[in-house]
Amino acid sequence: MSGIVERRHTLPILANILIRKDGEKVSFLSTDIEVQITTNAKVGSGSEVAATTVAARKLLDILRALPDTGEVSLTLSNKRMTVQSGKSRFALQTLAAEEFPTVAQADHYNATVTLPQKTLKHLFNMVHFSMAQQDIRYYLNGLLLVLDGKNVIAVATDGHRLAFCQVATEQEFARQEVIIPRKTIIELQRLLEETDEPVQLEIANNQVKLSFADIELISKLVEGKFPDYTRVVPKGYKNDFTISRDQLLRSLQRAAIMTSDKFKGVRWVVTPGSLKISSTNADQEEAIEELEIDYGGDSVDIGFNVTYLLDVLNNLKGDNVNIALGDANSSALITVPENADFKYVVMPMRI
Repeated sequence: MSGIVERRHTLPILANILIRKDGEKVSFLSTDIEVQITTNAKVGSGSEVAATTVAARKLLDILRALPDTGEVSLTLSNKRMTVQSGKSRFALQTLAAEEFPTVAQADHYNATVTLPQKTLKHLFNMVHFSMAQQDIRYYLNGLLLVLDGKNVIAVATDGHRLAFCQVATEQEFARQEVIIPRKTIIELQRLLEETDEPVQLEIANNQVKLSFADIELISKLVEGKFPDYTRVVPKGYKNDFTISRDQLLRSLQRAAIMTSDKFKGVRWVVTPGSLKISSTNADQEEAIEELEIDYGGDSVDIGFNVTYLLDVLNNLKGDNVNIALGDANSSALITVPENADFKYVVMPMRI
């Protein structure tokens, strides 16, 4: 739960974690005001009730540096916390628990979804790389989560590419759309595990709460209107071909070597039977890759930012991908054969 703790903060106490002990039950809580994580463990001894806050990074660094063998004890006395293990002993400053600002829970949640952890993790993994970073359009710095009928849909876009993924559930939902902040999504990818254990997701007007294993995460939502993703996904392209994901990925990785740091452009020339990928840089160096493809459509000469292509190919797990193209000025659609649950749209780049 220390992943969300900011090193620099306007409130010094936010660099701390709140530790509450009630008999043998101990809870650990961290927050940055936007996101709050609580986790519980039965590690207390004695029947006292106590609470304090201590520097998260220092405590974590101490615990990491201690040998894996042996017990660790935390003792609170005179506003100092002593961490002891074997012959090692550390005394840390504490700040009063009453001073610690916790996130108020919503009074009412409009919708509740229960999914296996690995399903929600998969949903986030398939789209997270398309989220914007520090975009002035703040609503793009997050992930759109949509409940629609029996489907849970995740969408992310930075304005240059868009990723869409959906999973079907046994539950039925009234349509809901919320934008979960980028930081929360990154943290959830770290915390969610590849298991069938359930995660309960509750949505309020301005907040989302996730409960799984012994973790509870509460996050503010991003306010704003997310772009209409249904209009961005192209339909009816006739020029399409299926290609080995690994073969295309390796060709693009090689071509990327010859792109310049600022200008990550690769050029695709698609003709019947052939995909030619090329890249050049300011030093007049070039890379050319030719791949045989089963394709009988129009000739298309189009440029892309190679990073956007590598991101999606690295995240997909299937053997093959389908590429659908319009013309040099139209976005490309990347999908997985026989799977309508994932779509990736990438805008062309002038080269």
